[in-house]
Amino acid sequence: MSHAAKRSILRWIHITFGVPIIGYVYSPFEDIPQYAPVVRFVAVPVIVLTGLWMWKGHALRRLVSRGSPGDPV
Repeated sequence: MSHAAKRSILRWIHITFGVPIIGYVYSPFEDIPQYAPVVRFVAVPVIVLTGLWMWKGHALRRLVSRGSPGDPV
């Protein structure tokens, strides 16, 4: 799978899981308890992980492929 395809998949996951947050913010006050568990325990962690992966995934892949700096070559 190409890097562009991976980026596109991560981007769409990031956008899709952002929709419940929009519902959480703009819903009537009485409906917030229905959205709260989904937003707290599913949407926010997925958004954070995909965002970090899109932002610093290249550095993580480089660290994993090389090993730790103290390892003998």
